[in-house]
Amino acid sequence: MEIDRTLREKTAYCFFYAGLIIEVLIVLVDKSAYTNPIEGQIFRLTFLLFFAKVCLTKYSPKEYGILAFFLVIGAVSYFITGRNEIVRVVMFIAACKDVDMRKCLRLVFWMTLTGCLVLILLSLFGILGTLSLTQDYGRGSIETRYVLGMGHPNALQCMVFVLTLLGLYLYHTKWKWYHYVLVLFTNGIFFLLTDSKTGFLVSACGILLFFVADRIKNKNLIRIFMAGNMGIFAGSIIISIMSAKDAMCLWHYYWEGVTNRKINFYLFLDTMLTGRLHSLIETDNHEGIMETWRLFSRPENNYYFDMGWVRLFYWYGIIPALLAIAVLTGFMIYFAKKGKLEEIVFFSMFTLYTVIEAHIISVYIARNYLLFIIGMYCFRRLEKPKE
Repeated sequence: MEIDRTLREKTAYCFFYAGLIIEVLIVLVDKSAYTNPIEGQIFRLTFLLFFAKVCLTKYSPKEYGILAFFLVIGAVSYFITGRNEIVRVVMFIAACKDVDMRKCLRLVFWMTLTGCLVLILLSLFGILGTLSLTQDYGRGSIETRYVLGMGHPNALQCMVFVLTLLGLYLYHTKWKWYHYVLVLFTNGIFFLLTDSKTGFLVSACGILLFFVADRIKNKNLIRIFMAGNMGIFAGSIIISIMSAKDAMCLWHYYWEGVTNRKINFYLFLDTMLTGRLHSLIETDNHEGIMETWRLFSRPENNYYFDMGWVRLFYWYGIIPALLAIAVLTGFMIYFAKKGKLEEIVFFSMFTLYTVIEAHIISVYIARNYLLFIIGMYCFRRLEKPKE
């Protein structure tokens, strides 16, 4: 019996990591100049690998009930919208049980970092991808910004941001002050190449917050620190929802010349978000504004724009989006109760970044590191609520 149990665990382990490695490779291929013609079939393969891991894992009745609930939501979403991402995400999180997720995230970090460096080298040697992109980036002039094989300067800075945050999360407890300075300096170099302010500013904020989280000891200051991050988390989602609700006021300004205090506020916000609000009204049907949302989305809602939280509602629907936000909020509250400052910073910075970039709202599981943290803690919460 012991041999059978050991064999089952090793087999489950192999299924999980096979699926994970393939998912990371899919992300790297997506970031490159190569177009993957069989991406959908590969997603089906990774789903089956995670499903096999789930079949070899034991769950409690409560865990089965929760998984069944979210799988039903995912199935309804799939039949209505044609999108299978919710089912895939739920299966991945279920497969995370009994897996050392920090070890898993270290593998994701080093694979992604190595893959990005390979893409940069391939572009430098002219083998795959371009070094730079010259065009109008919506600033009223033609600019040349570096992409280093990743298609767009914002995509390059985005990868710098996510790897910075993941590296901080995994290794910051071993760092001295000069490690933080070095990482900030590296982000600054890439900012000079990409001129992508969003990724750099959020990275810099994340570096500062991790530095503070390592050194803060006073209980009152810790409470203030956690409250501030909770405010960033909540404010990021609220401002995204309000932007989708009121984006049409910009249409009235640009096409009808209407102006008032509300319009002036959203003009200012649009400037701060470098034209993201305007992108919601520039299509014929104003894709992404709240009027295009449904309880469950529809196949026609497939337009790409940068505002991540708005895309969550637009692509998947109000019910799945609210459930996702409720889950994230539940984990933020849990982390605050347990004093897990690094997780709070990690979630708040990804939430802030998702206001203006949709990196984690995509079909790619290995791009959304929040899923790994959820997979790390969700079964602990269910099994050991008094931990």
